Parts: sequence; C-alpha cells; structure tokens
Amino acid sequence: MKGERVGVRNIAKHYGPITAVDNVSVDVNAGEFLSLLGSSGSGKTTLLMMIAGFELPTAGVIKIGACDVTHVAPNKRNVGMVFQKYALFPHMSVRDNVAFPLRMRKIDRAQIERRVEETLAMVQLGDYGSRAPAQLSGGQQQRVALARALVFEPPVLLMDEPLGALDKKLREQLQIEIKALQQRLGVTVIYVTHDQEEALTMSDRIAVMSRGQIAQIGSPASLYSEPTSAFVAEFMGKMNFLPVEYLGHAESGLKVRLTDKSTLNVTRSLNGRAAELSPGLELRAAIRPENISVAARGSGGPDSIAGTVETSIYLGTHQILLVNIDGRVGPPLHIQAPASNRLPVFAQGDAVDILFQADAIYLFSGRGDQ
Repeated sequence: MKGERVGVRNIAKHYGPITAVDNVSVDVNAGEFLSLLGSSGSGKTTLLMMIAGFELPTAGVIKIGACDVTHVAPNKRNVGMVFQKYALFPHMSVRDNVAFPLRMRKIDRAQIERRVEETLAMVQLGDYGSRAPAQLSGGQQQRVALARALVFEPPVLLMDEPLGALDKKLREQLQIEIKALQQRLGVTVIYVTHDQEEALTMSDRIAVMSRGQIAQIGSPASLYSEPTSAFVAEFMGKMNFLPVEYLGHAESGLKVRLTDKSTLNVTRSLNGRAAELSPGLELRAAIRPENISVAARGSGGPDSIAGTVETSIYLGTHQILLVNIDGRVGPPLHIQAPASNRLPVFAQGDAVDILFQADAIYLFSGRGDQ
C-alpha cells in the first residue's frame, strides 16, 4: 500500500449566506498523517467531506495524486473512510463487513478471503471474523470499520472523529495503534478531531481550523512552541494570558509592565512586528504552565514576582498550582511545577516568588485573536 498526495486549492463551501469553508489551500504529502483540528463549526468536517466527495465545493479544486477529483463520485475516488459511528452492517458478520468493499469491486473470491484474513489480523481481530458487530465492544467495532476501510488498499484514508465515542483509556490505546499501522502501511491519512491531545499524539502535521480557515499548520512541536496567534496558543494546550503594557526595548529584548510594581523582560517579538510597538500599547503576554516556576517567598531572586497560592493539587510527579500575583486583579496563574522528595510541595496560602521563563513568553495584541 502506498500513499498518494492530496492537494486542496482555494476550496470554499457556502450554504446560502453561511460560509463553512473559506478559501482553504493545503497539500498533504504522500504517506503523511495530517489532522484537521478545531472546535465544532470550524469547518474541519465539511472540508473532509469535500475531499471524500460527499459534499461538492462551491469553489476550488481537489486532487488525489495527479487526478482532479473535484466532481468525481465518492465511490470512484478510491479513498477509505472511517466515521465516528462505525456504519457497520448489523446483519453481516465481521468477515462479511470487511469483505464488502472488495465484493463491490468484483475481486475474485480467493483474493477476497486472503485479504480479509490479513486485514483482520492486522487490526488484531483475526479470531472474530464469524461474530456479528453487536457481539463486539466499541473498540472492536471501530477496528472492524478500520479494517473495512483498509482492505482494498486505498492510497488515502479519511477519518472523521473515529475515536470520539470511546472511553479515554481505549481511545489512547487506539491512537497509538492507528498511528503505528499508518506508518507501517504508508497510507496518507487526513484525520478530523476536536481533541488537541489526540492530534498531538498521532499527527505528522496539524492544521488548526477556525471560522472555515486554517489558522496555522505545522508539526505538533511547532504549533505548541511557536503559535502565530493567541487563538492557536490557547487551543494547543493550556496557556496563561496576562494583560500587560508595553514599555519599550530592553537590553535582552522587550520590557512590559505586569503590575504597578513588576515588569517582565520578553525575548520574543510580537510575531516579528516589534517595530510596530509603541510605549503604552496594551498587549497580552502568554506563557504555558510548565514555563513558570515558584520558590518560597524571598528566595526567587531579583527578577521574581510575589504571589500567593490559591489552590494546590498534588499529582505525584508534579503539582498544579493556582497562584494569584500580588497587586494584580484577575484569574490566577495556572502553574505546573515538578514534585519530588527534594522539592517543596506548596500549599494553599503559601507566599511564593514567581519566575517566568523569559524566552517562553509570547506577546499578542491586546484584542482579537492575533
């Protein structure tokens, strides 16, 4: 099985006055695992359905390999499809469900039997061929749906929130299984999810969608560590946002005021637009919980900021702290601090010094999602 490249050019979908997908262009490399990540209504499923052929675009072109499939019927596109609702035939056995796409393609019987058994073994269901779907667990049914989508060896596999109905432990197990299977087969996968952890776990690249457009596309690491907008920064994991006032350039970068008595040095610019900043401008500083450290009051050094622990949750390897910055009104900081026998465990009411990792602070405009 060999994956094909998928090209989407200036695709749009309008339902009357409503724009579901707005001029989206993206190339998915052969053998790549791309996730379309976004909240409900972001356009991710509509885009996937247009690639599958179940929705016709209002404008734009879709190519699979060198073929323009924009107006080709779904059953002629040679793509596999896995849905959240498994869509198995309840009156057929597992074996017959998996064999169905091969029979539709008029493959000879001996080859059907061989490929069905190979595919069931591949998804760890080799002993379940004679069972009915109703006799299987949710995870097993989803494996059958995956086997049915893979048995005819499609170059492209489209998956629409296939694990959304499963419990957390099983979902995490199948995430790893699906990714390992995709890497072994080399099939191109386009995967729709609203779960950021799922996208981070499985994807070679992630396209974060918002309001029918791709807000940012990149590797999981680049989206997490280099978000280009406040929307992406917040969507890709937990993020603290703090209103600040821009004071000007400092020796090590930029300086912003956090409270009347405290400032922050920031080494990152405003998405490369530092020249546009003027003193007094309202901005938002953003920093992830793991890039803030705490120490007992008085031991944090001259760059620390005073705070008080509002809530402490001990989780073994680390503790979650909600800490109020002294002299500042607003939501507490969410801090993820390591915990061990050699490190203090902070409790509610403890006075602490807060230290921000300067090169992990992002600056975004004071309004909107930029």
